[in-house]
Amino acid sequence: MKNQSIATFGGGCFWCIEAVIQRLKGAETIKSGYSDGQIKNPAYREVCTGRTGHAEVVQVVFDPDILSYHDLITVFMTSHDPTTLNRQGADAGTQYRSIILYHDNIQKETAEKVFEELKSVFSGPIVTQLKPFQVFYEAEEDHQNYYNENPDAGYCRMVIDPKVHKLKKMYAEKLTE
Repeated sequence: MKNQSIATFGGGCFWCIEAVIQRLKGAETIKSGYSDGQIKNPAYREVCTGRTGHAEVVQVVFDPDILSYHDLITVFMTSHDPTTLNRQGADAGTQYRSIILYHDNIQKETAEKVFEELKSVFSGPIVTQLKPFQVFYEAEEDHQNYYNENPDAGYCRMVIDPKVHKLKKMYAEKLTE
């Protein structure tokens, strides 16, 4: 039986985080969705208002024998700006906050360790929220695998392409491509 773990985190638009994590060896399933809000089964249009309390997140099923949670969180933390509160680039609002939703105390401790290891890399303090996971709501189908399905879309070319290229430079040995 294959070893599998689950991680849930968000850092701006879920399309960006999904595109980066999909390229990692050991990341088996990545779903875009919503978490850490007040209503059940929110729709994208509701989350975009910022009134549901949800963050755009990805939920990753990964093989920790191939991709450690430490490495997964390190890639996540360096693929967005964890020092900006409720904003990533032009995407502003609480739905775009940087957040790690840990599934157990080991994930919590690992995330805290990564925060400590990376704090000198960033010019400001890390504001990524670290909270216990409660529930994940999968986003609508047109939000799944967005970058791979729409590589020529303006957002993909202007916002996601640079993140993917940065990933290729920093973590080439961990990539599937």
